[in-house]
Amino acid sequence: MSTDVQTDDPSGTELDGLWADYKATADDAAREALIVHYSPLVKYVAGRVAAGLPQNVEQSDLASYGMFGLIDAIDKFEPERGFKFETYAISRIKGSILDELRSIDWVPRSVRAKVRQIEQAYAKIEAKHHRPPTDAELAEELDWTDDQLQTALTQISQVGLAALDESVSGRNGQPGDAMTLGDTIPDRTAGSPMGAFEAAETRQLLGDAINTLPEREKLVLTLYYYENMTLQEIGRVLGVTESRVCQIHTKSLLHLRSRVSDDAV
Repeated sequence: MSTDVQTDDPSGTELDGLWADYKATADDAAREALIVHYSPLVKYVAGRVAAGLPQNVEQSDLASYGMFGLIDAIDKFEPERGFKFETYAISRIKGSILDELRSIDWVPRSVRAKVRQIEQAYAKIEAKHHRPPTDAELAEELDWTDDQLQTALTQISQVGLAALDESVSGRNGQPGDAMTLGDTIPDRTAGSPMGAFEAAETRQLLGDAINTLPEREKLVLTLYYYENMTLQEIGRVLGVTESRVCQIHTKSLLHLRSRVSDDAV
């Protein structure tokens, strides 16, 4: 996933100076300048998250939630570790937005129940056949018709519940061990050897789970998250409707959530 978001001046040298001033003296003016400089990241992340949410969720609200994540990232970032701040900050901003959305419990209980049902069905069928289930097998296990399954996937996608930005807990299930399914930044728990091991193990589990997906589902994830193509553009590539791509996207992410959560227990 590209994180090359245009931010306002200052120049690179001046920016290095701001970081040095803030980290050395906690200077408020330097901190404020860093917040202003990196604020376009918040708009970028809010736009990405908003794309998978109902229209009644205002992007401006998401941006306000995300600003707390940006400030937290600036306060905790360690320039001397050599990591790219934009990548680190985007993860923090996403987390802040998603935490706030969860806290206001904006997802209907009926949709949450369908997510649990589908994930459990995935796990049961995969344990039996050692491969991802087909839509027909999934519908049969759920005692749904194919139309009911596709409708459920559409409902889940419309509330944005299944996304690579959703957190997946490590073995301990603690917030400090959490990472996102789309996480590609350096380990945030590197200060703890056990935390670093668990995060690396979770990444390995995720990679293994992705490799089990059918080719079409892997292609959808690759085009959406790494090529930044829209669902409509992916539909043209695959020769299917945008709604069908949305269903494939949601189904593959529920599969990944089921696999990673199950293996990490």
